[in-house]
Amino acid sequence: MELRRLTNEIAVAGQINPGDMPGLAAQGIQAIICNRPDGEAPGQPQYAEIEKAAAANGIKTAYQPVVASAISDDDAATFGELLDELPKPVLIFCRSGMRSTALWALNQAEKLPAGDIVEAAAMAGYDLRPFLPRLVR
Repeated sequence: MELRRLTNEIAVAGQINPGDMPGLAAQGIQAIICNRPDGEAPGQPQYAEIEKAAAANGIKTAYQPVVASAISDDDAATFGELLDELPKPVLIFCRSGMRSTALWALNQAEKLPAGDIVEAAAMAGYDLRPFLPRLVR
């Protein structure tokens, strides 16, 4: 599985599966944050399945399901708290990776210049230009 890096400590991906855990552990991933609600799309594994497989491979997990069209500042703050608590490097994921990238970006808005955030996301393949007004604080 190819991970897209936002920073040295934060990688992002679209949907992952329980069978990906050995490879993620081999790549050094220490923790995973799932931002995809269970039942969002047919065929996606439930968070409990990912959590069980991750634990069997020594990876910690956190579940913060967020609706893509309704990401709030509170969601971004909660996301930041999870990042602070979890060992690094962390893999964040959702259906495509965009929602997780947006959560990361909104959480970083008070720490990094908006242009740097948008550039890091673009390097990982995600266009955050629509979020630019929310990133400029």
